[in-house]
Amino acid sequence: MRTTTPNSAAISGRWRRMGASALGVAALVLTGLGSAAHASAAPAVTAGATAAATTAAKVTWAPTPCATPKHRGDLTCNSFRVTGGTTAFQKQRAAQTSKAAQVTPKAAAASPTGYGPSDLQDAYGLTDAASAGGSGETIAVVDAYDDPNAAADLAAYRSYYGLPACTVASGCFKKVSQSGSTTSLPTADSGWAEEESLDLDMASAVCPNCKILLVEATSSSMANLGKAVNEAVALGAKFVSNSYGGSESSSDTSYDTSYFKHPGVAITVSAGDEGYGAEYPAASKYVTSVGGTALSRSSTSRGWTEKVWNTSSTEGTGSGCSAYDAKPTWQTDTGCAKRTISDVSAVADPATGVSVYDSYGVTAGWYTFGGTSASAPVIAAVYALAGAPGSSDYPAAYPYAAGASALNDVTSGSNGSCSSGAAYLCTARSGYDGPTGLGTPEGTAAFTG
Repeated sequence: MRTTTPNSAAISGRWRRMGASALGVAALVLTGLGSAAHASAAPAVTAGATAAATTAAKVTWAPTPCATPKHRGDLTCNSFRVTGGTTAFQKQRAAQTSKAAQVTPKAAAASPTGYGPSDLQDAYGLTDAASAGGSGETIAVVDAYDDPNAAADLAAYRSYYGLPACTVASGCFKKVSQSGSTTSLPTADSGWAEEESLDLDMASAVCPNCKILLVEATSSSMANLGKAVNEAVALGAKFVSNSYGGSESSSDTSYDTSYFKHPGVAITVSAGDEGYGAEYPAASKYVTSVGGTALSRSSTSRGWTEKVWNTSSTEGTGSGCSAYDAKPTWQTDTGCAKRTISDVSAVADPATGVSVYDSYGVTAGWYTFGGTSASAPVIAAVYALAGAPGSSDYPAAYPYAAGASALNDVTSGSNGSCSSGAAYLCTARSGYDGPTGLGTPEGTAAFTG
């Protein structure tokens, strides 16, 4: 569990987080960001500062409440919400308009303060694919607990950005429990509702023509989240996004078989937000593990630049060697005898975060989020734009078979310290590395068989 500033220490792991739960919540309450002050903790926009002042305003953020487990053994979401400063999106807008703005706590923003659909599509070479592709495909988002406002918040996001409507009535959006019920849903939870808004909005941003299925687990235990994954597949989803994780355990290989072994389905999982170190289910050999980057505009021909997302030794994108999962045949790096995290990556740094609309348990309005909870649904949506996987394929293998030009190679930054003999596990380099995998999307070519 992390405290409220990006430079603070974190307590890692599924079990260790539980021990710090009470302390973490207390810290958030003291800073106006915990559940007791949840409704007044959203960022707002303050206009009128100079561009120079805007550039100097350091971005701060706090973990969403679902980053603290309710019970021992629960998995946690991998997301942060920006609470102050000037995001990369706002700096970009200030440079274009000479009107500066900053995120400040205490009220929801009236307009977005993070990257939106056109930014993400442009950054990842997806503008044409997002316009023409995705029809008939369903992206499933798996999370814990219920977000009663999911449909309404999704509608607000899509309407603002001019995306096609995606409603329950039209059959484009569907929300079910882990057993498939549309009426008997889990207990509502405002922290997980923030996560669900983030996931739904990112799926929409990258694949606006896709249908969306939200499967809500009864709790954030691996058993219930795993059953939700199985239900998503049973309902026909070929693309399943999972933005949660926790410490590895000796049970993980059995979880692989029970919940994630779905040939013909692209399952994406967040690599984690605690820097170097393996998480599950990102370590499953049947999923695409998704790392995180800092994404910024640049003067390059691409127009964007990326580096490893890292704030401190205990905060940044996850990566590393699994202690239990065998190395899949398509992964050939030599510094890790078992499964290596990650496979690919996308934006995750809260300072270069994404725009989200949320209203349950918070002041209704616009928020900026980061964490590998953002990158996992982005990659799931890229797979959806690329089309249905082969019926016997495990689509995590697809990027490894693609040429170098099919991905944006991320070559700078690190997420911690690792063995000098296998420095690529925590440090970016040309080609494959742990924090960013093979790179970030450049169109859809790396995500099709």
